[in-house]
Amino acid sequence: MTATTTDNVGAPILVIGGGISGLSAAVEASEAGHEVYLVERNAYLGGRVVQLNKYFPKLCPPTCGVEIHLKRLRTTPRVHLLTQTEVVGVAGGPGKFEVELEKTPRGVNANCTNCGECVEACPKERPNDFNYGMDETKAIYLPYGAAFPARHAIDFDHCDRDSCGKCRDVCKVDAIDFGGKVETETITVSSLIVATGWKPYDANKLEELGYGKFKNVITNVEMERLAAVDGPTGGKILRPSDHQAPKVVAFVHCAGSRDELHLAHCSAVCCLASFKQANYVLQASEDATVRHFYIDRRAPGRLEDFLQELENNERATFVKGRVAKITEGADGAVILHAEDTLSGQKVEFTADLAVLAVGLDPEAKDAGFPSGWLTDEQGFMVGNSSSAAPGVFATGCAKRPAEVSACVKDATGAVLKAHQIARRG
Repeated sequence: MTATTTDNVGAPILVIGGGISGLSAAVEASEAGHEVYLVERNAYLGGRVVQLNKYFPKLCPPTCGVEIHLKRLRTTPRVHLLTQTEVVGVAGGPGKFEVELEKTPRGVNANCTNCGECVEACPKERPNDFNYGMDETKAIYLPYGAAFPARHAIDFDHCDRDSCGKCRDVCKVDAIDFGGKVETETITVSSLIVATGWKPYDANKLEELGYGKFKNVITNVEMERLAAVDGPTGGKILRPSDHQAPKVVAFVHCAGSRDELHLAHCSAVCCLASFKQANYVLQASEDATVRHFYIDRRAPGRLEDFLQELENNERATFVKGRVAKITEGADGAVILHAEDTLSGQKVEFTADLAVLAVGLDPEAKDAGFPSGWLTDEQGFMVGNSSSAAPGVFATGCAKRPAEVSACVKDATGAVLKAHQIARRG
């Protein structure tokens, strides 16, 4: 499949990744007159942002920002949306890249009305990756309530399509398609924008902090889903061990970050995320208290007010020092062992729940991109003028850790560079 250009439509651009950076790039490029191919490996758009409960500093839900982009996306015919699709090969160069794509069947076509009868009929379950595996969905599922595209998908790894077919039997609009196969196609584009984003660092590698061993040690991304009304607990922050509201919550900053054995870099947003989540706890219960164990407290620019507000809360305390290990006490309590570097004293602190602030690990380093697409030691894409290779432009958290507003601005810059390549042909 080869896109063509006219006097009114710019040369085609490929955007890899449908998170907030990729969405921003796609709508900006399309409104600048370009055909855009937006490739996303998930069954929905929005990336990590739509998995948040709220984002700082206004603490508004992510749908506030994402919906604006989706509205713009719906009004332009120039964006070709390819979900459940990945880039598997790239040849050529600026002005004429030949990109091979691999598309996984969704199993549900555009006839879907989201009635949900298929879900009720389905007998199979799967871990809910949108909630980081903290609950389950049926094998046929709607990724989340406001998902776009607004239709269900089938996880064929957990579906007995050869012997079941119950979802198809109850569907009144013939939306179920078990016959789909993995397909490949090649598109021709002038330039590429890489917006592959990030993933949370694997907390299982932090053995000393007890993740995966003690039920009441969770990660910051899991905490975000616990606080979300569409999360596994309906927005109630509950301990995994007994489903009771924690009264004392400890936040472990830099869990694996700024550590040569794990992530050497600072992920830029983890401190602020922990401060935000502390507010979730304090607002949920007047009896709750929080304690932060930190190396440095980083809240750049105008976000300093966000930190100061928490510092002025008498139910929030701070200990400067890295947590060396976490053990388990009675009734599922967790005991944090650390050194208070300001006093030089070793401290033990018992909490009902510990939240590990794991850092941002770039998806780009595991994406299988060509070796010429340079990455730094941590896997972020680098190069002159924000380009990993001629005609290839990284943006957002594919390039460096950043918060949402910075990603949106950076995506506009990537589009400008891609636009210049496209116009030169």
